[in-house]
Amino acid sequence: MDSSAKSYGKLNPVSFSFIRFYVLAFLFFAANSALTIILPLRSEAAGLNQAEIGLMMGAYMFTCMLLRPFAAQLLGKYGPLRVMKGLLILHAVTLLLFMIGDVDTYLWLRALQGVATAFFSMTMQAGIVEKLEDKDRAQGLSMYTLFTMVPSLVIPILAIQIWENASDIWFTVLMIGLAACPLLIGYRVDLPGQTVQNKSYTLRDMVRSFSGLWRSTPLLISSVVMLFVSCVFGATATFLPLYMVSTGMASAGVFLTIQGLVVILCRFILRKKIPSDGSWNTWLMAGLLLCAGLGTQMLALLEFIGPLVYLSAVFSGFALALMYPTLTTYLSFVLPADSRYVLMGIFMSSYDLGFSLGGLAMGLIVQSSSYSTMFTICTFLSVAAMILVVAFRQRMEAGNGERSAAAN
Repeated sequence: MDSSAKSYGKLNPVSFSFIRFYVLAFLFFAANSALTIILPLRSEAAGLNQAEIGLMMGAYMFTCMLLRPFAAQLLGKYGPLRVMKGLLILHAVTLLLFMIGDVDTYLWLRALQGVATAFFSMTMQAGIVEKLEDKDRAQGLSMYTLFTMVPSLVIPILAIQIWENASDIWFTVLMIGLAACPLLIGYRVDLPGQTVQNKSYTLRDMVRSFSGLWRSTPLLISSVVMLFVSCVFGATATFLPLYMVSTGMASAGVFLTIQGLVVILCRFILRKKIPSDGSWNTWLMAGLLLCAGLGTQMLALLEFIGPLVYLSAVFSGFALALMYPTLTTYLSFVLPADSRYVLMGIFMSSYDLGFSLGGLAMGLIVQSSSYSTMFTICTFLSVAAMILVVAFRQRMEAGNGERSAAAN
């Protein structure tokens, strides 16, 4: 197949069609950024204890983890465009139910929100893979993940203002806006009607795909690395504010703002530097894991280094910015086309599982020891992932030459 045939119907990652993709991602994840702030405050005010609040908030990511492979199955059967229309209706209905429901319904509504998110992320990433040329795939995935992060910089401030002013009318307006706008944009977004994997999966096919985790070294190593590092990210997101408030030696708001800015700048400026030919860069991955480890170790030493802890936000932000899009882009090339999205769903489930464990397992460590011990254990997780990457260097780089030749 010649290059003109291969590029037929492909788009530019900064074209108008893809800008609609990115705006849709921003609006969709803005809802979670708002609810992550408002729901715990509402629940605590209504008398729920911390365990109940943790269960309710954790239902979102846990449901995501369970349903990503199933979402990939439906992508193959119905195509990204039809799946997107259905999930946006579910998303809108869920937000409207949050608006009228009480705290007793929040657990199930968070689970429903997780269902919509599992389908949304798989559909968007499938659209990016299908609509971009190979050389632009990393740039598109990086821009997409960038716009999923932007709401975490601006929406929480708005949510805090709504809560502090006890403004139910503005909460209602926010929920209606975040329910309606994605529907309006998403129904006209330029998604493909079908994928390369244009078929339905039986339960036996799904089980066979899961067994592929053990047969595919790239998928196994990428999933384990993502599990470890997302556990670090989850623990940091969950406990950093509590840690800094308890010590009084740094501002969690300043830290998270610095980290968010680093993530956004890195994903935008370095979007073209992420390998987009299916090659594996061992030293890039080791460097990102080293940054993650330095970030958590500086947090563990907060009482000794004081304001220098803000450097941790730079290291953590750099790792957070590039780890996920780099691994996702790599797997989008090396996994077999006929089961690509189911297998990528398994990989993304490792991120969800790790993030959830970062709050649950590390919370037990904090209770039995201290925040500094917990962050030190997070450092060990990053180092363990780095050792794994280096140890499997030859097997992960084995196909680099073949893929580079094919790309040329």
